[in-house]
Amino acid sequence: MSPQIPGYLLILEATVRPFITAIALSLIWSGAARMEAPAASRYATATGLSAVLVAWLVIAQYVGSANTYFAGSETAVPKVLFGLLIPLMIAAIGLSLSRSVANLVSAIPLPWLAAAQVYRIAGGIFLVLLADGRLPWQFALPAGIGDVATGCFAIVVAALLARKAVDARKVTYSWTLFGVADLVVAITMGAMTSPGRVHLLALDAPNLLISSYPLVMIPTFAVPLALMLHGLVLWRLGRETTPIGRPGRSVMPLA
Repeated sequence: MSPQIPGYLLILEATVRPFITAIALSLIWSGAARMEAPAASRYATATGLSAVLVAWLVIAQYVGSANTYFAGSETAVPKVLFGLLIPLMIAAIGLSLSRSVANLVSAIPLPWLAAAQVYRIAGGIFLVLLADGRLPWQFALPAGIGDVATGCFAIVVAALLARKAVDARKVTYSWTLFGVADLVVAITMGAMTSPGRVHLLALDAPNLLISSYPLVMIPTFAVPLALMLHGLVLWRLGRETTPIGRPGRSVMPLA
């Protein structure tokens, strides 16, 4: 039996989804405007990435709204994990095999990649749903608090990177690892509180809402995108040989 979906959740999702999409598209096109390549190549790469992003969003919404991921029965592997992992694998393959994609991503200002995660503040909806008695605390508390903290500190990290502060690199690593850990904990708690082989918590009131539309758009769109952004930040920092705020030569500029 599908859970009742509150109206405020539908309104929030309909508002946040285009906001997140606009952020992702702006990053793609900012990279295209700055990458060193002929105009035709730059904008062809940006157009292709934009098309993939929009297609991903459409597919995620279509599959999610059809309740394909709904965890209403015991399954060996939660189906929502496929909606989370497949986009990540495609993104990793594209970055490793396409030089044009790698060049475009390298041209996106690093502070913008960090600031993009401000949308994680919307994860506070988990706390609202907890207070409304619609989510188990074992999932909602760590997921909600972690998302809000990551989203708020995204602006701080972006400001430090933009100013090229001495400690910006360390702070960025710490923030990124915290953000990734928050998502890993949220995914784990989501699985452990939902029907399935690993359903060990919230047995009396299972977490059915997270696999129902529209909240399922978080693990199948917002979370994979956040992991991609964190991964890109780490990838960019790994290609930077000189710590921010110190003189020297670098292989790949951060801005």
